[in-house]
Amino acid sequence: MLNLANIPDLHDELTLRWHVEALEAWRPPSDQWIMLVVRQHLANFELWHTEDAARTPGATDADLARVKRRIDETNQRRNDLSEQIDIHLLEYLAQQGLPDPATTLNSESPGLMIDRLSILALKIFHTREEMERPGAPEGHAERNRERLSILTEQRSDLAICLARLWEETLAGTRRFKLYRQLKMYNDPALNPAVYRSAAGDERRD
Repeated sequence: MLNLANIPDLHDELTLRWHVEALEAWRPPSDQWIMLVVRQHLANFELWHTEDAARTPGATDADLARVKRRIDETNQRRNDLSEQIDIHLLEYLAQQGLPDPATTLNSESPGLMIDRLSILALKIFHTREEMERPGAPEGHAERNRERLSILTEQRSDLAICLARLWEETLAGTRRFKLYRQLKMYNDPALNPAVYRSAAGDERRD
């Protein structure tokens, strides 16, 4: 049976590893389910640090344009992988005649909950870093200690909700659906700034 309860521990392990080892040295797992969770977390990891780079003082307009494109590409990958997680889980359930369409529908899917857990893992890691930052202003450690307490509680609550949703879905008492993100800004056919520019180029030709 697929295990969703150990995802926070997996997120923590990967977050620490990716901060102390070069990403090029990391080798992804062979298990398809774990691979999806890992790749989704990696997208959030990359997105977090790219967002940091976007706020670097003194960055040029060209630097910001490059970073913005990378953010868009990574965010699209992050959302695609959340959907793939749900697809994988629903395919697994379908083999057992689940989920039962007559049961209560959960408003949020496991893929979206796992995405939120991934972000919380990154917030917790970096909040701990700030608690221990040398030379930080007075009160900085205490402020981040309070933040850590809130973040830890929020993640614990969410992890419990995810585990319960999965258990109840397997028991046939609750269900979830795949909710497509349907992002428009990365689709040249749906982003007016893109297709109007392309139409203008064609007229000029």
